[in-house]
Amino acid sequence: MEQYALDQLKSIATVSPTCKRLEMTWRGRLERWAESLEGSPRPFLKTLHETEYQPMADRLALRADGTPISVAFADPMLRAAGMENDSYGEAKRFFELGDEQLHDLVCFCHFGERVSAAVVARRLRKMAGCKPNGFFAQLRAFFG
Repeated sequence: MEQYALDQLKSIATVSPTCKRLEMTWRGRLERWAESLEGSPRPFLKTLHETEYQPMADRLALRADGTPISVAFADPMLRAAGMENDSYGEAKRFFELGDEQLHDLVCFCHFGERVSAAVVARRLRKMAGCKPNGFFAQLRAFFG
């Protein structure tokens, strides 16, 4: 099955939303991503290479089929909640994660070429249990 970002679809078809966006909390989005990973037919997923060394524009555009991020994008509930594509930048925006947090979930340097979907799900559940409190902690997480 081919998947397209909303912007790509708009260039080839008239797209009109027929339903209201699904409201999900930050914790709810992370939990749903973890559930998607636990239900993934692929027990091992691809990682992204050297996310921390990429120039920001390249980092935000990083994507590959078969990654933890692409599993999230394949979930209809997460798409209904506003996830627009399976890029690193979109995962960062949609899941409200800092670079360090996302790096800990999907980068090659932590896992090698492949990562267990179950391991990423456990890390997501741990993150979901502790969102930074306070203005400066949230700024650090956002720019991290």
